[in-house]
Amino acid sequence: MSNTASSGTPMAAGPLTRAVLEIDEYVAGLGWDQPARLFALVDTAQLRSQEPGLAERLGLTDDASTGAFTPIEQDELPADSPLDEFLGTIAWPDAVVGCALSVERLMLPSSAEASVPDSLDGAQLAKWVAEHPERQEVRMTVAVLRDGERESALRLREKDSSTEVLTGSDLVPGLADALVATFEE
Repeated sequence: MSNTASSGTPMAAGPLTRAVLEIDEYVAGLGWDQPARLFALVDTAQLRSQEPGLAERLGLTDDASTGAFTPIEQDELPADSPLDEFLGTIAWPDAVVGCALSVERLMLPSSAEASVPDSLDGAQLAKWVAEHPERQEVRMTVAVLRDGERESALRLREKDSSTEVLTGSDLVPGLADALVATFEE
């Protein structure tokens, strides 16, 4: 068992890990069956110095740790646009040092991959996965920085507890790559 602070965040976790776990915990508090949520990550110290009024409203005190990131939720993502297409339209201002996305998906264990029928199109495959007896609902929260650093948190619906959240930098590489691409010009 890892050494955690009262918030459930590992005490030795780096700033990006703390940010991704903070977002995971926030979204978990909203319950399941939520739309995808996009967050800008800003440097907390810079936010306090450049926007003291906003920092005060957000409860960011002067004792916040150096190198911390403050997640700021963005407007709701358009429901009629595929996620990959929408991410391709994002342009972040310079003050944004990173971004994060929290999204729910159905997953199958690797043991089920061999049984996936080859002839299914996207909609048929989604239906097949949704009906599979071994499917699991998962919430993926992926955060990246402009320099390419990345972190992810995965939470299974059947183990919906902050002590059961899996973290790692390469858990959702495709989504992390798509988020990093939002910073490329």
